[in-house]
Amino acid sequence: MIGVELRLMLRKRRVWLCWILLCALPTLVAILLATTRLAPPPGRGGAFLSAVVSNGQIFPAAAIALVIPVFLPITVAIVAGDTVAGDAAAGTLRYLLVRPVGRLRLLTAKLISVAAFVLLSVLFVTVVSYVVGVIAFGFGPDTAAGGAGGIPSLSGVELSPLDVALRTAATVGYLALCMLALGAVGLFFSTLTDSPLAAALGVLAVVVASAALTPLDAASAVEPYLPTAHWLDWIDLFRDPILWARVREGSLVQLGYVAVFFGAAWANFTTKDITT
Repeated sequence: MIGVELRLMLRKRRVWLCWILLCALPTLVAILLATTRLAPPPGRGGAFLSAVVSNGQIFPAAAIALVIPVFLPITVAIVAGDTVAGDAAAGTLRYLLVRPVGRLRLLTAKLISVAAFVLLSVLFVTVVSYVVGVIAFGFGPDTAAGGAGGIPSLSGVELSPLDVALRTAATVGYLALCMLALGAVGLFFSTLTDSPLAAALGVLAVVVASAALTPLDAASAVEPYLPTAHWLDWIDLFRDPILWARVREGSLVQLGYVAVFFGAAWANFTTKDITT
C-alpha cells in the first residue's frame, strides 16, 4: 500500500510543479544577486543572503530561508489536502476501501507519502541551490586562493565544508519534520471534506493564524506550542557551538502535532461513512 501511494504521488503533475516552483525561487534570487552583486546588508533580507555573494556554498541555507515562510507551506498544504479528499472527489476512495486494506493502514500510507514529498522538497531545494550557488558565486575566496575554504558560521567561527554539509543535512531533517507536522494537519482536514481545495485552505488558515499569534504578548503562554513558532530554529544549527535547546524543543512540538493530528484523522476516518 505504501508503494502504491508513493507511486501515485510521483505521478501527479501538481507534485512536480510544486518542486519546480520551489527550486525556481532560489534560482531566480541567485541569478539576480550574481548579475547585480547587490546583496542585502547584514540583518536585512533573508538569512545568509548577505554572505552568499562571497561564498556559494552557503546558498542552500539562504534558499531554505527563502522558501520556508510561504512557498514550502503552500506546497505541503496542496499535497496533504489532496491525500484523502482528492480520492473522495475523484470517486475512488470507496474502491480503495473495498480492497482488503484497513483504514488505518491507508492513512498511514498517505502520511508516509506526504513525508516523502516534504523530504524530497527540502532535498531538491538544498541540492539545486547548492549547485546554483557554486556556479553563481564560487566556493569562496579561500578556496580560490588554495586555502581550506572555511565558511563563516553565524557565530563568526569558520566551519569546514564537511561541517557545513553535516549541519545542512540536519537542517533538511529538521525542516522535513516541521513540514510533516503541517502535512499531518492537512491529512486531518482532508478527512473532513471531499474538497482538496478546502482542506488546503484549512492548513493555510492554521499557518496564518499561528504566524499572527506568534508575536503577540497576549499569546506568550501558547507561543512555544504554535506550529510555526519553531520553523526558524534550524538557524541555530549554523552557530558554533550549535544551540541544541530550541532545536530539540521544536522537534518535540512537531512530533506532537504529527501524533495528535494523525490520531484525529484516524478517529474521524474510521467512523466516516464513505459514499464516494
